[in-house]
Amino acid sequence: MSDQTSSTISSAPPPVPSGPRPKITNRGRAAAPTANSNMDSSDIPEYEYFVAPGPRGYPPLTEFLDVWEVDMKHHHEDTNRTSHKTHLYNLDSLVVRRGQEFEVNIKFNRPYKPDEDKFAVEFVIGSSPEYSKGTYMPVFAVKERQTAWAGRITETSENTVTMAVTPDPGCIVGKYHMYVAIVTPYGIRRTKREKSRDLYILFNPWAADDDVFLNDESERQECVMNEMGIIYHGSYDDIAERTWNFGQFNVGILDACLYILDRSQMPITSRGDVVKVVRQASAMLNSRDDDGVLVGNWSGDYTYGVAPTSWTGSTDILLSYQNTRSPVCYAQCWVYAAVFNTFLRCLGIPARVVTNYFSAHDNNGNLKTDIILDETGRIDRGRTKDSIWNYHCWNECYMARKDLPAGFGGWQVVDSTPQETSDGMYRCGPASVNAIKHGQMCYPYDAPFVFAEVNSDVVFYMRGKEGTMEPVKVNRSHVGRAVYTKTPGELTRKDITDQYKFPEDSTEERTVLEKAVAFGCTREESDPLPADVDLILPSVELAVGQDLELSVEFVNRSEQRRTVEAYVSGSVVYYTGVTSAEFLFTTPRVTLEPGQSEKELVDVEARRYMKHLVEQANLNFIVTGKVKETGQIVTAMKVVTLRKPELIVEVSGEPRVHEEMTATVQFTNPFSFNLKGVYVRMEGPGVMLPSFRYYSLLAPNTPLVWTEKFYPQRAGTTRIIASLDCPALRQIYGEKSITIKP
Repeated sequence: MSDQTSSTISSAPPPVPSGPRPKITNRGRAAAPTANSNMDSSDIPEYEYFVAPGPRGYPPLTEFLDVWEVDMKHHHEDTNRTSHKTHLYNLDSLVVRRGQEFEVNIKFNRPYKPDEDKFAVEFVIGSSPEYSKGTYMPVFAVKERQTAWAGRITETSENTVTMAVTPDPGCIVGKYHMYVAIVTPYGIRRTKREKSRDLYILFNPWAADDDVFLNDESERQECVMNEMGIIYHGSYDDIAERTWNFGQFNVGILDACLYILDRSQMPITSRGDVVKVVRQASAMLNSRDDDGVLVGNWSGDYTYGVAPTSWTGSTDILLSYQNTRSPVCYAQCWVYAAVFNTFLRCLGIPARVVTNYFSAHDNNGNLKTDIILDETGRIDRGRTKDSIWNYHCWNECYMARKDLPAGFGGWQVVDSTPQETSDGMYRCGPASVNAIKHGQMCYPYDAPFVFAEVNSDVVFYMRGKEGTMEPVKVNRSHVGRAVYTKTPGELTRKDITDQYKFPEDSTEERTVLEKAVAFGCTREESDPLPADVDLILPSVELAVGQDLELSVEFVNRSEQRRTVEAYVSGSVVYYTGVTSAEFLFTTPRVTLEPGQSEKELVDVEARRYMKHLVEQANLNFIVTGKVKETGQIVTAMKVVTLRKPELIVEVSGEPRVHEEMTATVQFTNPFSFNLKGVYVRMEGPGVMLPSFRYYSLLAPNTPLVWTEKFYPQRAGTTRIIASLDCPALRQIYGEKSITIKP
């Protein structure tokens, strides 16, 4: 009995020790930790001996060639910076692009003798440098001993040697440390690490062997070098513009972009692969599952952060994320796209912001956006779950896709707005635009989701009392009505819809849709006959606070009398198509003789919608109805974006580099109520860093005037961008174009 008791006691689990848990490492699993931070580094030994120490220790290495000075030729006007198109980066370190030669000057203690002296220039990145992994790269001056990075001596003058280095076009992108190593018969002696010898290596769209090579200089200037962007928003028939300062060359931005990859714990060895870099960054730009850069918020309550409509550029966001190590509040799709664009251009990846009008979402990646009607033809809002965004912004970046068959490189969709998970994380892309156009849904990454955003059908279902669902109308042309981006070198928009889809009802389009269905995308196959009564809603221009007389036109195209029982609904909606509040509902009944048209006028009072307005001030009018004689359904939809008060920006002073100038923002409260908690922001690419002012209250008809001094840093044409934002009035913008002389 005692033996059994003893056995029972000894099999019990050991007690859990008190105190903090030990930090779990990879000790025992790997010989060294994975290098996943560009900021971490390993000290390279100053001396490496080839021989064992003698009775008096190691032999001295100072009798041989010695390095006195290393000049990285890193100044903005130096040929390294200008030839590599990196002269705009506001950094004291050298910034170059891979696959392209740059030069460093090395001054020795005596003239260099090629036959006797041996030296190497070494480049190291990460905490565990290894030659086999590309994180330690020695570069030699002699032809007989070359590595993946080519080296040659271009000039010798007295004690100074000019060494030219060409990084491999597929090398790791990031911050490197450079050493000069002297090889002697007894060992190697290196220079000590100095910050002045650090250099950044970026992707190179000018190098033919780089995966991001873009053979169009106007596109390269726009999608890599341009700091000022235009983001399109509003609605398809009322397109609005928002100027944005990408600021990819501003102080600290390059380090902030590298920190994003560090924060994601992306292995250093993967950072030369542009597909992996953009996919990882797509996840890191949102904070949903990895404490990434931006917190999304579509609620209208931005108490603990900055309203998405208030931002004017990426600089504050990226620097705040790096300095606080915490996600920045708040963002919506255009903010995600704009900041992601800064990241991509900063690292040398050609990128642009793209806007898709009437973008289908929340439909599980299928090709149907379902709108449920009850038996009378009225929308059943409780059962209608899919949404169509008035617009949605994402990014395109340019790259070769060596992981795909030929023909699917070029522009790729990447989207950091958190919508659906991809491989377990909120991210999207890169998805080949050419694959989307041709219905090739099998190619990674996330092509079916993007395909649905531009190709979904809007299907109206009639729900019977017993729960049956019958399709009564299919609109195949509403979604993906237009895709726009900024025209290279101009301030106009470029229609790139034809890069995403073939013309509606063309043979090519039908073939593509059949192919997409074969790959598993579901769509509505039935094609209900169109009603013989048309509904027409006119284009409307309306300012915030104005009344509206909405005209709803019914047209009988049949040869018989028709009676329509209609429902006119007016709602305040977010730009995502989600309803905030319904402020109008009326039920006109119209009888039409053959060929007759009739207009119903509906009064829309400002007092009914003003108290429900959300930030982008969109009114959505939906008219549905049922033709009594045929049972057919008629529908019409119209999004009205309300015009906002004007924000005036004026600039004065001598428009010359380093000369003092002033920018003045003016605004007058046009309403009969106070504006509380007013933030005004202002910045300008290359001329003014971001700044803001806060006003606790702005009374009715009261002017606001803010003047700020600035000193332009470089010549060229740019803009001062300003925004005004408060809980009662969102998305007020102003700007002023200026040309700075040298």
